[in-house]
Amino acid sequence: MMEINLKDFGGKNNGTFDNTNSFKKAFDKLAKNGGGKLVVDAGTWKTGPIDLVDNTTLEIKEGAELSFITDPNAYTPVFTRWEGVECYAMHSLIRADGCKNITVTGKGTINGNGNDWWGILKAKKAVGQSKPMASYELALAKLNPDYENQPGGGGGRNIQFLRPCLVELKNCQHVVFEGVQLKNSPFWTVHPLYTDDLILRDLHIENPYSAPNTDGIDVDSCTNVQILNCYVSVGDDGICLKSGSGADGIRVNKPTVNVTIKDCKVRFAHGGIVFGSETAAGIQHVLAENCDVSGTDRGIRIKSRRGRGGDLYDITLKNLLMDDTLCPIAMNMYYKCGITDTKSPLFSLEKQPVTSETPRIHDVKIIGCKGKNCKASAGFIVGLPEMPIDNLEIRDCHFTTDETSNCSPMESDMFYGLPEVTVKSFRVRNAPDAKFENVIIEGPKETFIYE
Repeated sequence: MMEINLKDFGGKNNGTFDNTNSFKKAFDKLAKNGGGKLVVDAGTWKTGPIDLVDNTTLEIKEGAELSFITDPNAYTPVFTRWEGVECYAMHSLIRADGCKNITVTGKGTINGNGNDWWGILKAKKAVGQSKPMASYELALAKLNPDYENQPGGGGGRNIQFLRPCLVELKNCQHVVFEGVQLKNSPFWTVHPLYTDDLILRDLHIENPYSAPNTDGIDVDSCTNVQILNCYVSVGDDGICLKSGSGADGIRVNKPTVNVTIKDCKVRFAHGGIVFGSETAAGIQHVLAENCDVSGTDRGIRIKSRRGRGGDLYDITLKNLLMDDTLCPIAMNMYYKCGITDTKSPLFSLEKQPVTSETPRIHDVKIIGCKGKNCKASAGFIVGLPEMPIDNLEIRDCHFTTDETSNCSPMESDMFYGLPEVTVKSFRVRNAPDAKFENVIIEGPKETFIYE
């Protein structure tokens, strides 16, 4: 296998030289040779976007840092999926599109320098920007003429500031991503999309808790995925499975299938092991076990709503530690993010017509999970009246609420339309056949609230 070094292509590790063209030349060389390895030695390598190619390994040595330029104009539009909808968005910092047999490895660091990106977003919100204004936003708006009618999760679609992921693996096969540290992502950190046979192993992902929309791992309409021994501490959901949003996700019709999550740790995230809220094509055959998601807002989080669609089933969540959460288990079909109309029929307590955009959750097992100091509630299971959560089994679990916490049970998850409760009980609504076996709840004066 051909092995080359970035320095051989004019690369400089002084933290100021722009290595964008050096990376391009190096990967062009490997592509012409049919593949090989590119080695990046210790030092700080400033760069713009990087495109991976077939049959290659990118090795980022210990002490090496890829430090990405924060000029939005450097990340020209590419066709992708952004918050569940196919559209044009900014080129991810590292991207592989239609590649096979690729590996990213080493003990180095990939730094997205997200603080600048988050600052730009904060400034836009501070002045109340409501439509595209910057040149890069206007360019995306032109490419996405229907953007005003596309759903979003609150990331900024209305102004077309479609920030780049740190890493995106689109339409790839046979991918290994291991060992490296990823930090300060502008938007989602690792975004596998339409990819098959993927191993994410020994990754260390860290973004500030206050950093907007900086999910750790978002597996999006992928198949045969293993997430092993990863550490994730981020400003949104930790390890998340998705499959497109609403009508567009139903049109694409690519479910997320066969995912294993083992021996991972998630901290300071909105959710530890998460499903949704982009659920349109469905999520099936998932095992998450032996993970520690303590300190997250919600340990297990399954979220969707009317209009999002999707069939979620054959999900097993086993031996998870969930101390110091707001709520250890949240299954929420009234998820509110991206909607401002609190009176929308999406959040009605009455039965609505069942359509292709009605999400369904069934055949879920939660086994051997533990959580102490649950601040808002012991659990939150809320289905739809027209599509109850069915065949849910929770057994051999133990949860203790923190009755001294001033967190309200209404903070168990993000929702509209549900009546208020004041006890930190395990809330169950529209899940009539839920089975609880050897489930111990300590703390609240009422252990379960059935609605």
